[in-house]
Amino acid sequence: MKTFAMIGASALALAAFAAPITTASAETVLEVAFNQPETHPQYIAMKQFGEALEKRTNGEYKVQIFPNELLGAQKETVEMVQTGTIAMSLAAASLLESWNPDFVIFNLPYMFDSIEQQKKVVNDPEIVGDLYHSVEDQGVIVLAAFHGGVRNVYRKSGPVKEPSDLAGTKVRVMQSDTNIQMMNNMGGVGIAMGQGEVYTAIQTGVLDGGENNEIVFSSLKHDEVAPYYSYTQHLMMPDYLVINADLYNGLPDDVKTIFQEELAKAVDTEYASFADSVAKAKADAEAAGAKFNDVDLAAFREAVKPLVESKLNDDVTKTIYKKIREMK
Repeated sequence: MKTFAMIGASALALAAFAAPITTASAETVLEVAFNQPETHPQYIAMKQFGEALEKRTNGEYKVQIFPNELLGAQKETVEMVQTGTIAMSLAAASLLESWNPDFVIFNLPYMFDSIEQQKKVVNDPEIVGDLYHSVEDQGVIVLAAFHGGVRNVYRKSGPVKEPSDLAGTKVRVMQSDTNIQMMNNMGGVGIAMGQGEVYTAIQTGVLDGGENNEIVFSSLKHDEVAPYYSYTQHLMMPDYLVINADLYNGLPDDVKTIFQEELAKAVDTEYASFADSVAKAKADAEAAGAKFNDVDLAAFREAVKPLVESKLNDDVTKTIYKKIREMK
């Protein structure tokens, strides 16, 4: 039986030396890379999935989650999934854009009108099935899409209220050309960087701020170094659960069914718990001294409009965009 783990190996040893796929006689341990702490709704959802998978397969399949970037930043862990070093990774949607430009559709600013609309779209096989399998020949399949929160700008020097306030502000964005362009259009200077480097980069002046949801802002203590959090609401991107294509395609049909059923439950759990986690994170950040403010949303929407229009440039993205606009 294939396994994507050396049982008992440390995370660091795995990251540095793991052999691709070895054979085991009784169980398969599926290692999942994650860049957030154990308190994050996605970690909780994946833990639920792993427990259900182990129970329903009588221990034949187990899930081991490595949080806090223990296996590396998201870009590196997705590449580890691609090569078969690990089984799965949770990753921001923007990372797959470099493998198939059509993934840009969910990385564009102001794409969804509500969290409920996002959930329907990004987990509807009729809309996303072909897209999620489009990188299969590159070794990866998207199994599910979780809510990644609503991303907003935060910085150390004061609140942002309109695009001109971001002039000269170096803001960390995800490792995607589209995200860099987005921040530049919003008035700032987009700098791509792994999440684990952001705190120190802001602290030392390499960055002036970042952009993320309230959970990340609070849990990674970015409120300590960039306490001004402004509700630009520029992105509502999904986070993908990606799996090695050979591994998934080699699963027995009954195990694939379990995957699909339990991941659907995990998605429901994650979406349901996210709002509570956001409320708590905001309260914690405020207690730590963070200041929250609203912005001129119309001005930011107008600023990024040329980027959105330029990226909807083929039948795939135009069709998905049309379905999003039709799904209220």
